[in-house]
Amino acid sequence: MSDPITSASNPQIKDLVRLRDRRHRDRTGTFVVEGYRSILRAAEGGLVFERLYVSPGLFLGSNEAQLIERIAGTGTPVIEVAVEPFRKAAYRDRPEGLLAVARQFATSIEALQPGADPLLFVVEAIEKPGNLGTMLRTADAAGCDAVIVCDPTTDPFNPNVVRASTGMLFVVPLAVASTDETIEWLHRHRIATFATTPATETLHTDADLTGAVAIVVGTEQYGLSDTWLERADHRIRIPMAGAADSLNAAMAAGITLFEAVRQRHAGRLSDSNSGGIEKSHG
Repeated sequence: MSDPITSASNPQIKDLVRLRDRRHRDRTGTFVVEGYRSILRAAEGGLVFERLYVSPGLFLGSNEAQLIERIAGTGTPVIEVAVEPFRKAAYRDRPEGLLAVARQFATSIEALQPGADPLLFVVEAIEKPGNLGTMLRTADAAGCDAVIVCDPTTDPFNPNVVRASTGMLFVVPLAVASTDETIEWLHRHRIATFATTPATETLHTDADLTGAVAIVVGTEQYGLSDTWLERADHRIRIPMAGAADSLNAAMAAGITLFEAVRQRHAGRLSDSNSGGIEKSHG
């Protein structure tokens, strides 16, 4: 390990701060992963780290040394940082003393392999990093085969996306593409698209969300674009009983995805009870 960084004006600390800006992330092809859980999941997912910064005075537990040793064993430089300059570089209010710089990984939609009867989650132009990160976490919990981010207003390598995803950014297969590219890819793979919108009579609980399905959620303020609403195979809505006319985008995603999970689980139970007869989705 090199000599500790003790000054907040150190060039490496300044570079970490600049990585909060998307332009600097795109220019360098790197991004920041902070915190024990996120870094551990990134390491388990095979993410390539360029540097690992550690500040032992901020460690919260006793497992940090093992994780540091694991990452150092891959040849990644480990740099110790004093508490105050580490706090300047960190984006968490309560930093945990671990911060890594990683290479951005490929997000081509053509690299996705949907398999048989996949459940995919598509988001269009999500603006808030916290929402996108929460959606990635929800997609993992629902067992989604992939998440496709269309026309992103916030990029998936935003530090707050990484934080809100609790490391699921490194677990769920992820693609970034335009809306047109995504629609063409889904149709080519014969995956039925279900656009969420209040402008339909069909409830999400009445739609058949089994089989090869992509659930599509739009931006927080305006919902899905006309392109999605016109070209999706189906439109579905969540019933609203109160005065509110919409839900938080991440909340709507969770409700719709877990309805798909419920239907798929019920279908498997039905097939098992009927001797394994397959349900037709023609």
